[in-house]
Amino acid sequence: MKESNKVALITGITGQDGSYLSELLLEKDYTVHGIVRRTSNLLRSRIEHLRRDEKIYGQRLFLHYGDLSDSTTLRRILHDVCPTELYHLAGQSHVGLSFEIPESTCEETGMATLRLLEIVRAHPLPVKFYHASSAEIFGAASASPQTENTPLRPTSPYGCAKAFATQLARVYRQSYGLFVCNGILYNHESPRRGENFVTRKIARAAARIARNRDDDLVLGNLESRRDWGRAQDYVQAMWLMLQHETADDYVVATGEAHSVREFVEAAFAVVDLPWEKYVKHDPSFDRPTEPVRLVGCAEKIRKTLGWKPAGSFAQLVREMVDAELAAIDSRQ
Repeated sequence: MKESNKVALITGITGQDGSYLSELLLEKDYTVHGIVRRTSNLLRSRIEHLRRDEKIYGQRLFLHYGDLSDSTTLRRILHDVCPTELYHLAGQSHVGLSFEIPESTCEETGMATLRLLEIVRAHPLPVKFYHASSAEIFGAASASPQTENTPLRPTSPYGCAKAFATQLARVYRQSYGLFVCNGILYNHESPRRGENFVTRKIARAAARIARNRDDDLVLGNLESRRDWGRAQDYVQAMWLMLQHETADDYVVATGEAHSVREFVEAAFAVVDLPWEKYVKHDPSFDRPTEPVRLVGCAEKIRKTLGWKPAGSFAQLVREMVDAELAAIDSRQ
């Protein structure tokens, strides 16, 4: 078998973005390596279809045990794999949860990025480094829509940790000449989104109510607005950043804000049910502080790299609800 000279290493390969990115890179003839935690649960559902494919797993896709707090192991993996591109996607990514576990969120999101940057800096061969930043760095944004130059004003421990990691990436690019890109991604969803995220919770509830499995859906603030895109589109943006001749930071967004209420309306419209009958509000689900008007301006990545979102908001919601319906029906 001819060995590809394009070698990618992905942290967070078992997550939503990691699984879609793996598929994209395999299509582009990369050899893909992923870092996974050693846990008692060996089922890694989002990449299980790739692991079961004998033509891929052990041939062009490899998994390595490692932990983002363990720099010795991370350094060894980098030395053994010798990647041409490193995609750093791992970390505790639930904003609401970061208020409950702020210390581990900052450790996983902030310090782990510093650790990887230091290892890449000491690596004898050049490695192109993608850092998954987040719109949460803007938090209580001073302007809307936000661009790459909008001041950072995070409103959550997660946002603070991402702001720290984002600034570090810039420092290492400017001070050491490393090829490091920050992808400032706005909310991006898919059928592979974790079940503790509101979009997945809504899609799942709409499907379960439609199939008489549940009676209601309990949510926090329905007026919360987000710039929601499709994860499948956003991993394409990650890849494009590392193909450009110079490293830079890019906002990746749709430029449209939708409320949780609109997401609910769209989800229940897919199953043809009146959402008002089933949705209940619980103030305990509201965040301590809610970021304002988080809408991204993706003009720079569109002009520089030619990226734009392929799917619409309605398409995203339909994909998520249809996947939940299919999952229920397949178990019957």
